[in-house]
Amino acid sequence: MSVDVVEPAAAAKPSVIEELSGYFFEDLKVGMTAVYARTIGPADLVMFAGISGDTNPMHLNEEYAGQTMFAGTIAHGMLCSSFISTVVGTRLPGPGCVYVSQTLKFKAPVRPGDTVTARATVTELVPGKNRAILETICTVGDKVVISGEAQVLVPQKNS
Repeated sequence: MSVDVVEPAAAAKPSVIEELSGYFFEDLKVGMTAVYARTIGPADLVMFAGISGDTNPMHLNEEYAGQTMFAGTIAHGMLCSSFISTVVGTRLPGPGCVYVSQTLKFKAPVRPGDTVTARATVTELVPGKNRAILETICTVGDKVVISGEAQVLVPQKNS
């Protein structure tokens, strides 16, 4: 008597794009939200100044900054707003999306030691263009320090 052995069908191996991508356009829904939080340390200010070239003493010189309206050093606005990019590029929509635009309104200073929470929320989806519109907000505690809107291009499944 012979027995036929039937191998289970091999599952299709996902592509690199499927494995590494975040959400695809078809997976997004209005109201989806993601966050990233980071505490700003003095070294962050020095490193960002080195990378960006923005060595404004408002960010690096406590004696200088102490004599200004802020009464001390403040974080670079673009350093804090870059946390929005972290949310967009790593969480929502995540890897594979591409920034198209970003508006920013700087509403309050961020100081060394503050924890900045960046939040992105899908407010609109534009089918046919594969674009998502996101409300972007950075807060320190309950205070909004940056607000804006991002538009991102989001990949489709099987494209």
